[in-house]
Amino acid sequence: MNQSRKNHLDERARIIKAMAHPTRLFIIEELEKEERCVCDLTEEIGADVSTVSKHLSVLKQAGIVIDDKRGNQVFYRLRVPCILNFFGCVESVLESNAREHAALFEFTGK
Repeated sequence: MNQSRKNHLDERARIIKAMAHPTRLFIIEELEKEERCVCDLTEEIGADVSTVSKHLSVLKQAGIVIDDKRGNQVFYRLRVPCILNFFGCVESVLESNAREHAALFEFTGK
């Protein structure tokens, strides 16, 4: 593998790692609906502001979200909404796994 290809794969992995937390997945799903301020997300997640801010920072550093400071509030939105296409693919894998598991369960009778 050449260095250019490795660098590109490293960047892909960095983005996927940034999403690899249930709270950050929740944030992405919520931002699909509309932009949100940190205070709204904090209330919905049930965590303190510093924890939610850290999750948002990880997503921002990966280029998944962008922020907009308005007075004392910071609002976040998805930078590239097509990131949600990735979730559709993940759901397809989950459904396939569930079908396979169900078929195996029927076959073994357990």
